[in-house]
Amino acid sequence: MNTLAVVFEEPTRLSVRELTLAQPAPADVVVAMHYSGISTGTEKLLFTGRMPPFPGLGYPLVPGYEGVGRILEAGATSGREPGQLVYVPGSKGFNEARGLFGGQASRVVVPGAKTIPLADHVGEKGALFALAATAHHCLEPDPGRHLDKLPGLIVGHGALGRLIARLCVLYGAPAPVVWETNPIRMGGARGYTVIHPDDDTTRGYQVICDVSGADGIMDALVNKLMPGGEIVLGGFYSEPVSFTFPPAFLREAR
Repeated sequence: MNTLAVVFEEPTRLSVRELTLAQPAPADVVVAMHYSGISTGTEKLLFTGRMPPFPGLGYPLVPGYEGVGRILEAGATSGREPGQLVYVPGSKGFNEARGLFGGQASRVVVPGAKTIPLADHVGEKGALFALAATAHHCLEPDPGRHLDKLPGLIVGHGALGRLIARLCVLYGAPAPVVWETNPIRMGGARGYTVIHPDDDTTRGYQVICDVSGADGIMDALVNKLMPGGEIVLGGFYSEPVSFTFPPAFLREAR
């Protein structure tokens, strides 16, 4: 069985070519992919070759972990049925390339248990499952009961930053401030404020959540913490995360 896939042949070199798929096991499904999101964080690092050491990393690879497709074939123990629309978190079933994370292909082989059934009306919005889960994991485990532990400052107004900010608003927390340096991404706020970091005069956030993935940002975040404050790292970083210790020590940062 063949598939047409986006392949990162090596850093900065991309192709679209046919690959052969592994033989599906009884627990697998074959999915015709309809939509696949593009990550400007993780996948950009894979494309540029700046991804730090990561399990299974190697070229050539098929990227993609934000997919929606319809099941063509379902194994006897897959727990799925042909015709179902499902969210697909990627796949590893390519013979000539690694799956990292393997969703950018016309069809994929993936364990049925890793897929999430979707109602047909969800459509392309189902590709947001991974980002929505990440946004949720960046928050306090029981956010509705601990509004004071939700971030007052969110760094980055990409898709993930928007989801986190909107979740804070939905839970009833005070509207967060969002930092963004790209004018193109500063619009679209719903119930919160987006500003350039240079324009933020607030000192003393209890919780700061960074989803920018910007290298060297920690010192700026520590300087915005109130005593006993917490920094949540929700981005993906190409360089080791480090910070100047004394300011964090004096604030008893977490």
